[in-house]
Amino acid sequence: MRIIFATGNENKMREIREILSDIGLEILSMKEAGISADIVEDGTTFEENAMIKTKAIAKLSPDDIVLSDDSGLEVDYLDKAPGIYSARFMGEDTSYDIKNQAIIDKLNGVPDEKRTARFVCAVAAYVPTDDGSGKCVTRRGTIEGMIGYSIAGENGFGYDPIFYVPSFGCTTAEMSAEDKNKISHRGKALRAIRDELISLGVGK
Repeated sequence: MRIIFATGNENKMREIREILSDIGLEILSMKEAGISADIVEDGTTFEENAMIKTKAIAKLSPDDIVLSDDSGLEVDYLDKAPGIYSARFMGEDTSYDIKNQAIIDKLNGVPDEKRTARFVCAVAAYVPTDDGSGKCVTRRGTIEGMIGYSIAGENGFGYDPIFYVPSFGCTTAEMSAEDKNKISHRGKALRAIRDELISLGVGK
């Protein structure tokens, strides 16, 4: 049995493999599994979008465990934007340097107490069952922080360089991969899904 994660993002796959390493199964991206699909994420929540991707890939590979995630940045001052549109904010082909600077500019002059933000990640899993119906579950993870005043750090990706975590005194792009995985939204959601998979008898 394999785990197929519905993403082509190599940075994300690195995190996924680190966090799920102890489950003892081969973890493949869609590309590595030879799967190609044009999936329309038209859900209204992170959970709905994650499940849309999971179910679409499960139809193409019903004998494998399928995982997918939908994640994004919620900025309270911007009414929780960009939210589920985080990847499409200002256009999917727009660089994150431009997106990040745009968010900083939108918060120009806004004091610390109003710069609160969080990363949200929902992970959806499909697990094959003997009756062929499959079992689907979702789990959510979040990390609270604030929007920094400048872009800082090169270890992360996406919005990491502007997401400042006061308890660490740095952005998530300035953290080591080990520290980030311990507290990250994706790390929390993946560990919750890992526990769910183990409870279903998956893995070692």
